[in-house]
Amino acid sequence: MKDLHTHVMYGIDDGSRTIEESMTMLERLSNEGVTDVMLTPHYIENSKYNCNNKNKKQLFKKIKQEAQRRGININIYLGNEIMVNNNIMNLFNTEIATLNASKYLLIELPMEKEFDDLDLVIKELTSNGVIPIIAHPERYSYVKDNYKWLEEYLKMGVLFQSNYESLFGKYGKEAKKTIKKLLKHNMVHFLASDIHHESSKCNLKKLHKKLKRIIKSEDNINDLLNNNFTKVIKNEDINS
Repeated sequence: MKDLHTHVMYGIDDGSRTIEESMTMLERLSNEGVTDVMLTPHYIENSKYNCNNKNKKQLFKKIKQEAQRRGININIYLGNEIMVNNNIMNLFNTEIATLNASKYLLIELPMEKEFDDLDLVIKELTSNGVIPIIAHPERYSYVKDNYKWLEEYLKMGVLFQSNYESLFGKYGKEAKKTIKKLLKHNMVHFLASDIHHESSKCNLKKLHKKLKRIIKSEDNINDLLNNNFTKVIKNEDINS
């Protein structure tokens, strides 16, 4: 598996607290069969989670060097998880990072209330060649109430990443029910861990069995777990 959404980068958000914890997380993912990991620390404008690109690159270098020193067999890449705001285009270059410097940007939405200007932000991003990937839609209350809320944004070229632990009830019964609907209707393009700490669970064998019951198609499962991630890394197009 290749993991698009993690909080392995230490000391800059609510994820890993130390480089030691980061190493434990990477080692655990590797032992479970994860080969590639995107580091996507939160960037929330006007909050304490606002590490700029210069500092992120320095931390990324330290993490990569330490993982190599310890012989942890995993590829890592740098990105961000951006809380949606009206100022995104002005944050590029110095503040926020796309995924592996590609055209893909991981975006988080408010959990309970819709972001009023989401359509405008999406149009601004796509008109500038940036493809939004919206994180864990199954966790948003307005998606749980109406999963077809996603259809408009799929038509606009938005992609969606779900947390695989939603399938195991980590975020509640409604999130579990919603992710199953999204998977059955081909509304998810990536499954990821969204791992925050060394205590997070990761069982890819159980995940694959569950996906086979929901999706059936091995090709579609491979797209969710591997192929679409590779396309992001290579900056290739992904069918929405």
